[in-house]
Amino acid sequence: MSFKSLIDEIENNLKKILEDLSQSDIPFSVEPAKPGFGDASSNVSFLLAKRLKQSPKEIAEMLSEKYEKCQNTLVLKSEAHTSGYLNFFADWKKLSQLILSESVLPEFGEIDLGKNSTIVVEHTSVNPNKALHIGHIRNIIIGDTVSRILDKSHYHVNVLNYIDDSGLQVADIIVGFRHFGFDQDPPNDKKFDHYCGDDVYVKTTEKYETDPSLEEIRKNTLKELEEGDSDTAKFADVITRRVLSAQLETCWNLGISYDCLNFESQIIRSGLWSKIFEKLKEMGMIEFEKEGKNSGCWVIRGEGKEEDKVIVRSNGTATYIAKDIPYAAWKLGLVDDPFNYEKYEKNQPSGRQLWQTTLNSSTEPKQNFSGQKVITVIDSRQARLQKIITSLMAKFKSVDDAYVHLGYESVTLSADTAKTLGLETDGKQAQMSGRKGLYVNADSVYELLKNKTIEETKKRHPEMSNEDIEKIAHQVSVGTLRYEMIKQDLDKIIAFDLTKSLSLEGDTAPYIQYTHARSARIIEKSGRTPSIDVDYGLLNEKSELDLIRGIGLFDIQVRDAAKNLSPKVIARYCHDLAVSFNSFYEHVHVLDLGDEKLEDSRLCLVNAFKSAIEKSLDLLGISAPDKM
Repeated sequence: MSFKSLIDEIENNLKKILEDLSQSDIPFSVEPAKPGFGDASSNVSFLLAKRLKQSPKEIAEMLSEKYEKCQNTLVLKSEAHTSGYLNFFADWKKLSQLILSESVLPEFGEIDLGKNSTIVVEHTSVNPNKALHIGHIRNIIIGDTVSRILDKSHYHVNVLNYIDDSGLQVADIIVGFRHFGFDQDPPNDKKFDHYCGDDVYVKTTEKYETDPSLEEIRKNTLKELEEGDSDTAKFADVITRRVLSAQLETCWNLGISYDCLNFESQIIRSGLWSKIFEKLKEMGMIEFEKEGKNSGCWVIRGEGKEEDKVIVRSNGTATYIAKDIPYAAWKLGLVDDPFNYEKYEKNQPSGRQLWQTTLNSSTEPKQNFSGQKVITVIDSRQARLQKIITSLMAKFKSVDDAYVHLGYESVTLSADTAKTLGLETDGKQAQMSGRKGLYVNADSVYELLKNKTIEETKKRHPEMSNEDIEKIAHQVSVGTLRYEMIKQDLDKIIAFDLTKSLSLEGDTAPYIQYTHARSARIIEKSGRTPSIDVDYGLLNEKSELDLIRGIGLFDIQVRDAAKNLSPKVIARYCHDLAVSFNSFYEHVHVLDLGDEKLEDSRLCLVNAFKSAIEKSLDLLGISAPDKM
């Protein structure tokens, strides 16, 4: 529990005091304190002020007197602040022992927020017609990080990847292969997803622009894809599976794992839509339009000034949202599962079993990947569509937050990075477009980061083997990409810059990883195995206490990140913890002190930091190398 143990002790004692005052319904909070407000602080005095008709300062003084009579283990004293806050000061010898001894346990940082309830996180969901670009990577890493945080918070997490294998973008590459003579084997051993995106997709869409008559071929191809049993659909299944396989290689290289792959083509052919359509009509969630521009259509009424959304066209064909609604209902377990399940043909590097849905018969047992709650990671441009689905699912399940759209903004490239990668810019940044071929695939960015890291590592460690250098370069490159995608608020556009992201200073993954390596080097140099059987009272320097406090805040940060679905909370925690360790490193020596007891105590602290930063980086999917 670490620092949260202090918070819990304070909360329990305040609740007893409020009961004695007949004020037990006050929704007060106790939080880690800001500088100048002790170690923990409560707003309880402000909430009591109106009821007791006294100033917050007077109430804080009264509560502080009462608190001194409570049974305390971790609180040394309470104090009324002139502002009205009630502040608490920890017995740091006891709290340090608690934090540092717990920090090395495997379960350190876990919280029981989910109580083992099942939650679905759907992310990635990229059209299988091209390689993943740097914009897709933000989606994937947000989804994977949120999944890790929820798992740490005692949710049972099902991670899904929805494969849109029947849309226009897939139709475009099928047109390219079947009508424009593109070979199915890429030239020069080019990765298949790169070939489909860079060559087949881009050049096919260029032909549409010069020859409008080709639009009919495109429409017919899309129709045949949706029919499912046509030769075109069977051919498309072969092509999209090859693209998907290549895309998964990219994801796995970045430390991503899934539980199940779902296919849009199967959603269409499963019969789920017809069941949901009838349910929507029965519940009055959609209306038949008899006049106006949407005459003959089934629509969902827009709220306020929003336009009505057509769900079934006048010719009886369903729109795009008609695929998403039954899938959302399936994820929440609101409909009978029409699918069978097969194990995916390749193993994930993580060892996690990957399943895929099928409409064919299967010898594998039935699986269940639905959840009591669903989080769908989709960029903010889909906000209107997701709002409609969220509203419908809330009505179906009678729970407002059963379906959550976790939106995020796009990724651009800095002018310098775009220039390095051969893209034109407006002088400030480069916007990406898969249709025009103006994008940077994730594999290329990873390779560039890796090559730069190899070059730097060789300079620093000429004695290191090529195998070790490769391993470190991979860990740093993956860490860099992942950290850059989650360190900012989700509603902020990211301008990705290769050079800045690899810096060993500032808010970067290499800075945090290097700090971990520094702690590993201290322990290695000591020649000792750190112990928790030390004198914690010797750790009383400000930089030592600041570091201990930071370590102890881990589970509180996990709680906040899980409640707010905010990966940035853990990214910021990792950076702040690294800053605290470097301040400790600059202010005090750990070894060669001539005082073995003090050395042992400080080694214990260094090891606690090392353990905490490893665990917190792991929530971000980032490795912590012992050397850099």
